[in-house]
Amino acid sequence: MANYQKRYRENVKLQIAAKFIVDVITVICVAFILITYTCDKVTISGNSMNTSLTHGDTLLIDKMRFAFSSPKRFDIIAFNQPNITSSKTYIKRVIALPGEVVQIMNGSVYINGNVLENDIIKDKIMTAGLASNPITLDKGEYFVLGDNRNNSEDSRFANIGTVKMEDIIGAPWLVIIPFNHFKFIR
Repeated sequence: MANYQKRYRENVKLQIAAKFIVDVITVICVAFILITYTCDKVTISGNSMNTSLTHGDTLLIDKMRFAFSSPKRFDIIAFNQPNITSSKTYIKRVIALPGEVVQIMNGSVYINGNVLENDIIKDKIMTAGLASNPITLDKGEYFVLGDNRNNSEDSRFANIGTVKMEDIIGAPWLVIIPFNHFKFIR
């Protein structure tokens, strides 16, 4: 009987160890699948989003953010441009929404004829580009600007233009590298 109890205790210890190993492997697999299909990693190249994001920051992109909703004004989005052959991912801030008319006059952004209220950036815009004339956004189309308005390649220029919903990858949500810039992105 003592032999039986000893084997039983050993089996219980083995079962606990095996369950722990299976649990750890399951958690690792689930985390890998979630990160692979719901996140992406992008490194900022350039200064167009200064001071919100800086050159060399590595961000995690939430690819599910806009699966069931649309970007709102002042959201930061990640997108690709299908007419550009590079695999560069752009990070910009949404300024105008589908159906709106956007124009840049006298250094300020106008939406539907009114100055953009509560703009995050207060700098005067030196180059209006395509937005010197009114731009009417179609359904599923967004006008984006970099936070460093006078040093940004964005919707004001023909090589970027307006951003279509299907070209939006997601929303940056976390700066992970460099560690001294580690922060959540609002």
